[in-house]
Amino acid sequence: MKPLISFFKQLFKKSLTQADQPTAEKPFGSNIPPDPAQQDPDLAGTQPILQKNSGPGQPCVKNDARKKSLQKDIPGRRPPKKSDREQATGKPAKEKPWSLASFSVPPKEGKTRFHDLDLPESLMHAIADLGFAYCTDIQAALLPHTLAGKDATAKAQTGTGKSATFIIAMIKAFMQNPVTNKEGFPRSLILAPTRELVHQIEKDFNDLARYTPLKIVSVYGGTGYAKQQQILQDNPVDVIVATPGRLLDFIRQKRINLSKVEIVVIDEADRMLDMGFIPDVRRLVYMTPHKDKRQTLFFSATLTEEVLRLADSWTTKNKVQIEIDPEQTTADSIRQVVYLTTEDKKFQHVYNLIVSEKLDRVLVFVNRKDTAKYLCDKLSRYRLKCKVLSGDVSQDNRFKVLNQFKNSTINILVATDVAARGLHIENISHVVNYDMPFEPEHYIHRIGRTGRAGATGISISFADEMSSFQIPQIEAVLGHKITCEYPSETLEQPLPKPLPRQQQQKVSAKGRPRKRRPGPKKKYNKKP
Repeated sequence: MKPLISFFKQLFKKSLTQADQPTAEKPFGSNIPPDPAQQDPDLAGTQPILQKNSGPGQPCVKNDARKKSLQKDIPGRRPPKKSDREQATGKPAKEKPWSLASFSVPPKEGKTRFHDLDLPESLMHAIADLGFAYCTDIQAALLPHTLAGKDATAKAQTGTGKSATFIIAMIKAFMQNPVTNKEGFPRSLILAPTRELVHQIEKDFNDLARYTPLKIVSVYGGTGYAKQQQILQDNPVDVIVATPGRLLDFIRQKRINLSKVEIVVIDEADRMLDMGFIPDVRRLVYMTPHKDKRQTLFFSATLTEEVLRLADSWTTKNKVQIEIDPEQTTADSIRQVVYLTTEDKKFQHVYNLIVSEKLDRVLVFVNRKDTAKYLCDKLSRYRLKCKVLSGDVSQDNRFKVLNQFKNSTINILVATDVAARGLHIENISHVVNYDMPFEPEHYIHRIGRTGRAGATGISISFADEMSSFQIPQIEAVLGHKITCEYPSETLEQPLPKPLPRQQQQKVSAKGRPRKRRPGPKKKYNKKP
């Protein structure tokens, strides 16, 4: 037994001796990477430093320059991580400092420049990136008062740039008086009636505040509850834009406190009144400081007596009231045409209009959700790319549909009045009213999706036997006549052969699927 033990001891000592002298047994360089000077001339003269590794006889490279030379050309290797600023702007981190001198806008008679408003340079930088040179009518009339800290009540239609009016006032006020509140204590509150409008206001704020440290959080129902809650817990927030219902939920959970709010904005007040949100809005406004200790900005498309009473109760006596004439804004930028058609030929005229004019981005409005689904399915059968945007579509899918429409993945968006306010999609050349709206004011909001912020657009409506009686009411709201004409020969062209139906289902003329009545139950003979 002892000779066997001594034999294994000698064998073990011999193996240790061989491990301590690897270069004596193997030619140098057999298991060491090649000289860096041979791979990169700039690394000539660098020597690898060897140290013990996990395995015997496996030296590792400790020289940083040698590591860089060995790793720089590895295929599939990820590029170095970009900084947050580089990811946000898409520009290199090192860039020349921006100056106001590079943003030159000549004075123009009858126009107000943003240079004339004494705005911070960081805000002017964002305005220059967005390509804004002159103020719109509502901005030129309202900004001198809101920048001075006065309360305001404004009547303005969608697409006039009113969102930028209160956003610019907020950014300047917060930049001049920087304050950091605790988590859940915003400095400004923006209330809007729909989730789409909340999302749009958040986007506009981020565009204008991109060169400032100000942060905004959107709070709305339907999606993102845990994400919104986490953001409110982790970081201080300067601005909260919200729908009333979800905001009250967070206040009940003590996630949000409105006692430090300095600016309150109520957007689309008339729509909130129609949707029954005013009791909730009143509760939220009373949670903020007294109106003498805050700035209140009140916006509405119409200033009825009820809307004015609300504005008077929430604003101070020295407020300014500004009204932008809706007929002037629509008449100048949007060409309006009404085709007198019939119910059975309406789809034919709409299809021929889209195909003959080669419309690549058109928004089609209907009055009912089932009509939207029917029309979208029928357009798809005629090989047109379209999607539906209505109340039946979930919030996450709404954002997906809107992104597809903005990216031109789809060309036609069939929508109910849920999309009439709060959406800003560039380059919508045509708005089509497949159904004339029930309310005359909704006509203005629909056609306001085109011809936005000074651009031009075309609105085409189809009035059938029943909806043609609503034209005089719309003209009364607009204050001018609308051109009415019969469809041309191009619109009267016969329809091509559609694709076969995926699901055979009878559909009524009004666009509602007909439900089959249950037939008698089949009787089966029981086996004896």
